[in-house]
Amino acid sequence: MNLSAGLASVAVAVVLVGLKLWALAATGALSIAASLADSALDLIASAAGLAGIVYAAKPPDEDHSFGHSSVEDLVALGQASLVAVSAAAIGWKAIGRFAHPQPLEAEATGLAVMAVSMAVTLALVLWQGRVAARTGSRIVAADRLHYLSDLLPAAGAILAIVASSRFGVHWLDPVVALAACAVLVLGARRIGSAAWDALMDRRADPELIEKIAGIVAAHPGVIGFHDLKTRTAGTRVFIQVHLELDGAQSLYAAHEIGAGVRHALLDAVPNSDVIIHKDPV
Repeated sequence: MNLSAGLASVAVAVVLVGLKLWALAATGALSIAASLADSALDLIASAAGLAGIVYAAKPPDEDHSFGHSSVEDLVALGQASLVAVSAAAIGWKAIGRFAHPQPLEAEATGLAVMAVSMAVTLALVLWQGRVAARTGSRIVAADRLHYLSDLLPAAGAILAIVASSRFGVHWLDPVVALAACAVLVLGARRIGSAAWDALMDRRADPELIEKIAGIVAAHPGVIGFHDLKTRTAGTRVFIQVHLELDGAQSLYAAHEIGAGVRHALLDAVPNSDVIIHKDPV
């Protein structure tokens, strides 16, 4: 089901890029150019998400003992860089258009394309929400949030076209383009920062670490614990912890406690990898 959502996301992105290229050529609206850049980003993100779903699902092998999920962070870092460059280019052109306002052409074409793009995006978001709810896929959920954010630039482009054609307010087009660029830059910063942190083995979210510590401490037979370490790679969370157990009990009993802690963590933190070390008190 995750694969179907990934394929649908890529297909929708291809359709939107094609439609907006046509609308941009017909109208010359910078607001549509900004929306086009966002859709191009969606295509890259969707393709990366699809690749991530397929590649990250590969089991660990001899060369990649901890799996292949880091590929998602590498792709995301490149994606963030591309978004920032695209936003800067559109922003620069929008600033120039303030000095030389231009009326938009073929407004009907632009309105039709943007309306269709919003309808297609809404349909995709609804399907992705259903898939994410049933499978718990973080990749699908993140892609859904990204498409939800695309609805704002599309609505802004429609507003700019109407303002230009009916009221002669030509300056609204570059304003909408600049606002969309700001959204793109903020999104690129968020995506790039998260990917960089994962590649640098930064710890998991503090709230998640506190949740993990609570599960370990509350497990029957665990007297204490130390050296709790976490890191993230793509959608995976790697957890390592040393349990302090009664040294007089049998190896079998100690193993059962460790296995119980591991399964409790796997249930509480989906898509995690847990390593348990047992120390006598």
